[in-house]
Amino acid sequence: MRPLRLDLRGFTVFREPTTVDLTDCDFFALVGPTGSGKSTLLDAICFALYGTAPRWGGGRSVAHALAPSATEAAVRLIFEAGGTRYAATRVVRRDGKGRTATRAAGLQALTPGFDASSLDGEDLLDELGEALAGTPSELDHAVADVVGLPYDQFIKCVVLPQGEFAAFLHARPAERQEILVRLLGLDVYEKIRERAAGLVAEANAKLAATEPVLNELTAAASDEAIEAAERRVEQARTLAADVDAALPELVEAQRRVEQVSAEATAAEQRLRLLTAVAAPAGVTTLAQTARDAAAAAQDAAIAVGTAEESEEKVRAQLEAAADPTVLRGLLEAHAENSRLATQLSELDAAASQAQQLHDSALGAQQTAVARQAQAERALAEAQQALQAAQTSDRAAWLRRDLKAGHACPVCTQHVATVPAMPDQPAMTAAKKVVEQAEQAVATARAGREQLDRKVNEASVRHAKASAQREQLGVRAAEVARVLQGAAPVPKLREQLTAAEALRRELAMATTALRTAREAQRRSAGFAQQAQDRLSAGWRSFDAARDTVTALVPPAADRDDLAAAWRALDGWAREQAAAAQTARDGERGRLAQAREHAAGLVHRLDELFAAAELPRPGAGEHQRAAAVTVERMAAARDTLLERRAQAEALRAQRAVVETDRQVATALANHLRANNFEAWLLQEALDALVDGASAILRELSGGQYDLIHEDREFFVVDHHDAGLRRTVRTLSGGETFQASLALALALADQLGGLSPTASLESIMLDEGFGTLDASTLDTVAATLENLAATGDRMVGVVTHVQALAERIPVRFEISKDARTARVERVG
Repeated sequence: MRPLRLDLRGFTVFREPTTVDLTDCDFFALVGPTGSGKSTLLDAICFALYGTAPRWGGGRSVAHALAPSATEAAVRLIFEAGGTRYAATRVVRRDGKGRTATRAAGLQALTPGFDASSLDGEDLLDELGEALAGTPSELDHAVADVVGLPYDQFIKCVVLPQGEFAAFLHARPAERQEILVRLLGLDVYEKIRERAAGLVAEANAKLAATEPVLNELTAAASDEAIEAAERRVEQARTLAADVDAALPELVEAQRRVEQVSAEATAAEQRLRLLTAVAAPAGVTTLAQTARDAAAAAQDAAIAVGTAEESEEKVRAQLEAAADPTVLRGLLEAHAENSRLATQLSELDAAASQAQQLHDSALGAQQTAVARQAQAERALAEAQQALQAAQTSDRAAWLRRDLKAGHACPVCTQHVATVPAMPDQPAMTAAKKVVEQAEQAVATARAGREQLDRKVNEASVRHAKASAQREQLGVRAAEVARVLQGAAPVPKLREQLTAAEALRRELAMATTALRTAREAQRRSAGFAQQAQDRLSAGWRSFDAARDTVTALVPPAADRDDLAAAWRALDGWAREQAAAAQTARDGERGRLAQAREHAAGLVHRLDELFAAAELPRPGAGEHQRAAAVTVERMAAARDTLLERRAQAEALRAQRAVVETDRQVATALANHLRANNFEAWLLQEALDALVDGASAILRELSGGQYDLIHEDREFFVVDHHDAGLRRTVRTLSGGETFQASLALALALADQLGGLSPTASLESIMLDEGFGTLDASTLDTVAATLENLAATGDRMVGVVTHVQALAERIPVRFEISKDARTARVERVG
C-alpha cells in the first residue's frame, strides 16, 4: 500500500479542509512543534482504511475523529496497492444529542492513470471510479482484501506508532511468543485436524459404491476379450521385427549421407571463411586520429580550471549578501498588511449593510404577522357561515316530500303550511367564501415565511461578516508583529534585486563551468573513442585471422595494421580458389548417397502397405511399428488393468481402514503441545535471518542479528565478531536493529497474505532523545532505506537536524482555529 493523497475536513485539529499530496514523495518528513498535528496525519490514514487509529487505544469509537467544535469530520485517502489506485472515504457526524457515528463510507477502484492532483478537495464523497464498498462494514472487509493486511498487522508493517517502534526487539520472550502466535494464525492447524477426521467419514462413504463398480469390471475383462487382444499384439510384433531387420542397412546409408554432408559442409565453411577475410575501410588513419584527440582533451581540462575559479568567486559574494527568502517574506508581509486593511474596511461596510437589511426585514415581518392573523379570523367566520348553510340545506332536504297537514318528521308536530324550496343550496355560496378565505390565509402565510427567511438570512450574513472581521483582525495583528522593525518596501526590493542579480551571475558561472566540464568529458570521450577504434582495428584483424588460423595464414606485421591486412587478404584470395574446387566435388558425392538412402526407405514403406497400415513419415518407420505394438499392447493391458482393478477393489476396505488410522494419528499429533513450540521456533529463525540480512545492509556490514534461548543478540564484525545482547546497543544502533526487525516482520507478514502490498513504511518515533552522533546514524539509516527504492519512507519528527536531511518536508503548524500543512521541497 502506497498513499498518494490525503484530504481532511474537520478531523481533530484540522478543522478546515486540508490536502497532503504524496504522489511524487519517496522520502518525506512530517515536521512541526509538539501537538501541532503531525501524528494526526498518520491517524487519518489508518482511520480512512480501518476506521480507527493506534493512538485511540485500539477502540472503535469514532468520537476521537471529530474536532471539539465540529459536527462532521471527513477523510479521503487516495492510495495504490498491487498496481491499482483506490479511494477510501469515511465521514463521521455528531447528532443533536452528542452521539457520533460513521454516517458514510466507501471504497472505489480508480481508472488506470487517474490523476489525484485533479481533485478539488471540496466534496470528499465524489464518485471517482468503480464502487467496491458503500458502508463501513463493507469498507472494513474490502480494505483487508485490497491492502492484504488486517489492522493489527498494518500498524506493525506500514504505520509504526510512536513508542512501539522497538517494542518487539526489547519484549520479553513470552510476550514475543504471544505476538508471533497471534500474527502467524496457528489456528489453521486445528482446521487440518478437523479435516483429517472428515477424511475417515469420506472413506467409509466410498465403500458403499464399491460393489457395482466391481461387477462392471469383471464383465468387461473376460477371457475371450483378452485372447483376441493377445493375437493383435503378436501381429504387430511381427511387423516391428521385419522393420528392425531392414533398419541396419538404412541406418548405414543415412550415416554415409551424414558423413558426406559433413564433409561438404566443412568444405563450404572453409570457402566461406576465406572469402569473408577483407580489410575494413579507414585503417590507415586510426593512429593519427588518436593523437589529435588526446591533445584536444588536455586543452579542455585547462578551460575547466578557469571556469571553476570564476564560479567560486561569485559564490563567495552571494553568501555575503542578504537571504532572498527572508526579503521576499517581508515583502509579502507588507503586501498582506495592505490587503488585510482593505478587507477589514470592506467587512465593516458589509456588516453595517447586513444590519440594515435585518432591521428592514424585521419590520416587514411584523406587518405580515398581523396580516396573517386577520386572514385567519376571516377564515374562521366563513367556516361558521358554511356550517349554518349546511344546516339550512339539510332542513330543506327533509321537507322536499312534506305536504300541508302532515306531521313534521323532526318534531312530529302538525304542519299547516310547507315553506317553499330554495332555488339553490345555501352551501354553494358559503363554500366559495370559505375557499377565498383559505386562499387569503395561504397567501398571508407564504408572505410571512418569505419574510422569516429574509430575517434569518440577514442575521446569518451579519454573523458571518462579524466572524470574518474577527479572524482578519487576528491575522492583521500577526502580520504587524512580523513587520515590526523591518525595512521599508523600497529598501527591501533594492536588497532583493541585488541578491537576485548575484544569483543570476552565479547561475551563469555555474552554467559556464558545467559547459566546460561537459566539453572536457566530450574531449576525453573522443580521445578514448579514437584509442578504442585503433585497438578495435587490431582486434578486428586478430578476429579475422583467428577464423582462418586452422588454415595456417602467414605471420602478421604488428607494427603496421594496414600492411598486416594486405598480407592476410592476398593469402585468403589464393586459398579460396582451391577451396571452391574441393567443395564442388563433395556436393556430387552427397547426391549419390542420398539417392541410395531413398531406395531403402521405399522398401520399408512396402512393409507397412502389406500390413494395411498407413505409410509413416520420413525416419518414422521404427517408431510407427513400435507405436502399433504399444497401441495393441495398451488395448490388451487395459483389459488386464480392469481385471486388476477388480482385485484392488476387493482389498479397498483394508486400505480405507489404514487411511483412517493415518488421519487419526495426524489429528493426535496436531493436538500435541510441542508442535506449536516447533512452529514458533521456525518462524523466529526465519524472522531473525531476514532481519540480520537487512541489519547488515543498514549498518554497512557491521552487525548481524542472532537469537539464543529466545533472546536477541548482535554480532559486531568491527570488534572481532563480539556477541552482545541488544539491550547494550546505543540509541542509533537500537534504531537500526528495530528497523531491521520491523522490515523483516513486515515481509514475513506480507508473505502470509498473497494480496499484501508493502510499498510504504511510516515511522512515528520520538527522535528528540537521541544525541547528535546517534541522530546522524539514524538519519543515515533512513537515507539508505529510502535509497533502495523498495518502499516509500515517511518520518514524523520535530527534530530540525533530522528534518533538514530529508528531501521533502510537510511543515505542520496550528493556530487557535485549525492546523495547516505546507510542503517544502
